[in-house]
Amino acid sequence: MDPLPNPSPLATRLRNTLVRYHGIADGEWRVAKKTKDATVWRKPSEEFSGYLYKAQGVVEDVANRIVDHIRPGPYRLDWDSLMTSMDILETFEENCCVMRYTTAGQLWNIIAPREFVDFSYTTSYGDGLLTCGISLDYKEVRPNFVRGFNHPCGWFCVPLKDCPSHSLLTGYIQTELRGMLPQSAVDTAMSSTLANFYSDLKKALRS
Repeated sequence: MDPLPNPSPLATRLRNTLVRYHGIADGEWRVAKKTKDATVWRKPSEEFSGYLYKAQGVVEDVANRIVDHIRPGPYRLDWDSLMTSMDILETFEENCCVMRYTTAGQLWNIIAPREFVDFSYTTSYGDGLLTCGISLDYKEVRPNFVRGFNHPCGWFCVPLKDCPSHSLLTGYIQTELRGMLPQSAVDTAMSSTLANFYSDLKKALRS
């Protein structure tokens, strides 16, 4: 188990990685799923043997309110159907924290409940916001959970130029679920989870 890293250089490195992902040319992505709320693409990850997923959709709200619902805090657990618990373990300055959260089983429990410990950082990006994270090897794994690992991931949320009351939300996710799982099950779960994330978020913002 590693000690907690220095938050400032980790936050800078994480932001730079996400900005680089955000600049990847459209031609490098392959569509994985399309719904009325979002499109999900994927490409091979540079971090592990799975995929880096990109999700994008327009959300009918302002960037600050959307990001408040996504980042660690009181809202996320209320609306995210996959998340079953969340605890803030450490809080740093500059919108940084370490959180531990658990997720429900998926695909008729082919994918058992998972636990993650993530460093989270929220910062400005253009006219909007970026909230991003990466997993840490920190604290013991709780019984009955498999410890998953999030490689650099995050959400860019920027107002639409012609309609500032709506925002373009773009996410980059590369989750290593670990455990003995068929890759096809992981791919199905990731695409569906990201599409559902948008519909669940929109419902929460309307309520």
